[in-house]
Amino acid sequence: YDTYIRSIIFPLESNLYGRSIRSSAFPHRSMAGSKGGLYLWEHVRRCPEVILVEGLFDYAVLWQAGVRNITCSFGNHLNAYQFQQLCDGSRTVYLAFDADANGSGPRASQSLSRRLWAQGVTVRRVVLPDGHDPNSSFVEGGDAEQFRKLLEAARP
Repeated sequence: YDTYIRSIIFPLESNLYGRSIRSSAFPHRSMAGSKGGLYLWEHVRRCPEVILVEGLFDYAVLWQAGVRNITCSFGNHLNAYQFQQLCDGSRTVYLAFDADANGSGPRASQSLSRRLWAQGVTVRRVVLPDGHDPNSSFVEGGDAEQFRKLLEAARP
């Protein structure tokens, strides 16, 4: 109960890997500051490549497209626990942050990339079309193949 006090809850129903998501895994956004970890991290933490997106709609559209090595940070500024999760093993992290018109997504991606690199994490920044996030790219007609090409073109 305490987990969800002063939070917005995003109720999702899923049968992930043949079992239902427990209520403790319901994604939520605290209105009092974020202290939680990356979304469903336990399912991707052993992947050699992990794609990090900002929001749940970005996560959902990529999941529907068949991308399984994905997690969500609920924003473009990670808390200390989320940052540590990304640093806890040997992997490549793809940052697929929003290409916001105001530049906040690209700036956050560049900053996080530098911080992760300083910790020895291999990082690639996915460059999305101007003004788009993964969700809007798919809504505008993008598909899994186009996203795969963006991953291949991702730069350090």
